[in-house]
Amino acid sequence: MSRLLSVLIAAGLACGLLASSGGAIAGGAELKVVFVNPGKTGEVYWDMVSGTMKAAGRKLNMDVEVLVSERNFRTMQELGLGVVARADKPDFLILSNEESAAVPVLEAAEAAGIKTLLLSNTLIGADAARLGPPRAKLKMWLGDITTDLQTAGTRMANALIDAARSEKWQSPDGKIHILGIGGDEITPASIARNVGLDLAVAAAPDVVVDRMLFANWTQSEAEQVTANYLSWAVRKGIRPAGVWAGNDPMALGAIKAAVAAGLEPGRDLQIVGLNWSEDALREITAGRLLLTDGGHFLLGGWSMVLLRDYADGCDFGAVSPHVQVKTSAITRDNLSSVSILIKTRAFDQIDFVRFRAKAGDCGQYDFSIAALIASMSSNGVRASNE
Repeated sequence: MSRLLSVLIAAGLACGLLASSGGAIAGGAELKVVFVNPGKTGEVYWDMVSGTMKAAGRKLNMDVEVLVSERNFRTMQELGLGVVARADKPDFLILSNEESAAVPVLEAAEAAGIKTLLLSNTLIGADAARLGPPRAKLKMWLGDITTDLQTAGTRMANALIDAARSEKWQSPDGKIHILGIGGDEITPASIARNVGLDLAVAAAPDVVVDRMLFANWTQSEAEQVTANYLSWAVRKGIRPAGVWAGNDPMALGAIKAAVAAGLEPGRDLQIVGLNWSEDALREITAGRLLLTDGGHFLLGGWSMVLLRDYADGCDFGAVSPHVQVKTSAITRDNLSSVSILIKTRAFDQIDFVRFRAKAGDCGQYDFSIAALIASMSSNGVRASNE
């Protein structure tokens, strides 16, 4: 069993009484939560984030409203500012700092007295320097819940490198040549993945990233940039060893381009992605995708746990306002452990109540794969397809 989703926060301070687990609705008064989803309608990862958020809300007496930005940061800001302007304001507003666009909404929510949580992407750069940490200048900004995507990016790159070395896929210059495809250059979650790739390559003197291109997280753009790269590699006499793609849709685009170029992914080169998507699982089963890293769609559910505890007097921020969850890679070796959950999206079968902090341990959470599997098993869901 692989180690997944372990939370990097220490033991907390004593706090108030929490509801016990058991699958029933738990928590105090109903809470109203609005999530401004930065993705597109039908975009697998962000749909799954919303899905786990709503499922957890049903378990924890939280009414979750999802507003979809359709991958437009201006729309994201307009939606967020619209929520802030409502006469009937929510108890919590959840934002993602995609394209570093969340600050105006955070500041407006502060003025309106709406508590906010950043999910997946937090503040970076000049914004972080100006506003400081959560609960400093912005008292209503409770914190953030993110994933360790830098480590994920490194793990993905190392898998490519190890496979290429094993197969002796060096070019005539003796180097292993790979293509990097990032989502964008400004979103914190994208930057972290890209840095992970850079760190892996910096530690591997026999590896060259020929191009670091950006495909706006989409399959179609990734297919085009991969096709262009493969054509360039032929002209330059380079043997492509692999494609590092920052999410699964871009990995799928790279697979399609490789096949169109007469290459067989898994035999002629390796491709990696990130998201734990069902499409990626099929490609892993077929041998065309080496791995998909991820599990971070569960941030939606975990964010509900944090906010329910906070509302009931058990503040996760007593330990740290920054909650970071680890991801893990799915390969052919461990595919069965989570495939049913991903394929069925049976998120209502996860007993989110049992993930709440225990009385006296506010801020201490176990979001591990063992706890996740136990939660599903206790609700009659098979964790494996074996």
